[in-house]
Amino acid sequence: MEVRHTTNPTDVKQYTTERLRSEFLIESLFVQEQIKMTYTHYDRMVVGGAFPVKETLTLEAAETLKTEYFLERREIGFLNIGGPAVITVDGEQYELDKLDVLYVGKGKRDVKVASKDSANPTKLYFCSALAHKEIETRKMTMEEANPTHLGSQETSNERILYKYIHNDGIQSCQLMLGVTSLQTGSVWNTMPSHVHDRRMEAYLYFDMKDDTRIFHMMGEPSETRHLVVANEQAIISPPWSIHSGVGTSNYTFCWSMAGENYTFTDMDAVPASELK
Repeated sequence: MEVRHTTNPTDVKQYTTERLRSEFLIESLFVQEQIKMTYTHYDRMVVGGAFPVKETLTLEAAETLKTEYFLERREIGFLNIGGPAVITVDGEQYELDKLDVLYVGKGKRDVKVASKDSANPTKLYFCSALAHKEIETRKMTMEEANPTHLGSQETSNERILYKYIHNDGIQSCQLMLGVTSLQTGSVWNTMPSHVHDRRMEAYLYFDMKDDTRIFHMMGEPSETRHLVVANEQAIISPPWSIHSGVGTSNYTFCWSMAGENYTFTDMDAVPASELK
């Protein structure tokens, strides 16, 4: 488990590209037969990826957590971005197809992940937040995630929003998670942008071709910066930062949030005319 500390927005104004990437970009999430995790001090979120091919991998509490098992004081949401997956939670199995989500609540001791077919292995992205009570495990398919069509071709942001873990979907303590898929010919996400000072956010960009890139915009609205992101890389977005992106082609991304406010619409919009 890698650890990332919080940063002061005033200091970030002086960061080089290399420093920005080392603080906010998670470049390697999916390594065969491994579970990789990054612990960020922003709302104590853990961002991770599991890539089982032939082996069954167990979610274990890293030394960083100082707990007996991973979900002793945490909840977690898994998103499948690869082939069919099998997740076993305290002996009960759940099968996930691509873009299905499984929420597992606090108190579950034994969590294992595997591919259903090693010839078509799964890739499981997950985010974990601190939890104060036990909530039942629940799976949601892409079709059940209330697909909402947003944007337009005229503004290059025609997209479908899928909300999985939120107040009106899968219940959780504080974790929220969803997926946004850009349609062919559209490249912009979350523009006009916003900030939400009451919670942090993490982005995973995926379903990208090898030669495409995302220019992810971050920073205070008056001091924007950017990170160049490749397929299956993730961003840690601080509460004080905008989080918008534009790609060289269409793509899909997972957004997840943790923090004080559990209301999806709690955000402070920033008109494009005010960005600098």
